[in-house]
Order: sequence, then structure tokens, then C-alpha cells
Amino acid sequence: MFYVYILYSEKFGKTYTGFTSDLEQRFLSHNVLSNKDWTKRYRPWVLIYSEEYSTKGEAMAREKFLKTGKGRCFIEPF
Repeated sequence: MFYVYILYSEKFGKTYTGFTSDLEQRFLSHNVLSNKDWTKRYRPWVLIYSEEYSTKGEAMAREKFLKTGKGRCFIEPF
């Protein structure tokens, strides 16, 4: 399974959208493990939304959409 997820940094008012095959490990990476990522600057992150897909292509397409203007409108209410 593949997941599209949205993280929110309450401290900085930032959102981050990504996709992964291991949501738990990726969340840990964003909050603890990574040392050179853009997301490191805006820790701590909270998972505010996720969707599950059976193929990587579907997840990538959804992530790409969520990073467009219309996709950001979808994210805004969260």
C-alpha cells in the first residue's frame, strides 16, 4: 500500500504533502531522524490527513494534485 499524507507544523503554520509506502517510518523521519530535510526546520509535525492507495502511481498522482492550486484549496480546511 501507498499513502499520501499531509503534515502540519502548528508552530510555524506550514503544511507538507508527501507520499510513502511506510507512513509510520516516514512520519518518524520527518520529526526525528532526518538531519537535512526541509521539514527539519519546521518541527514538530502533526499528521492531519492521509489517504491509502494500492499503487505508487495513484499515490504520486494524488500528491501532485494536492500540490496544485486546487489541491491546496482541499488542504486549507484542515
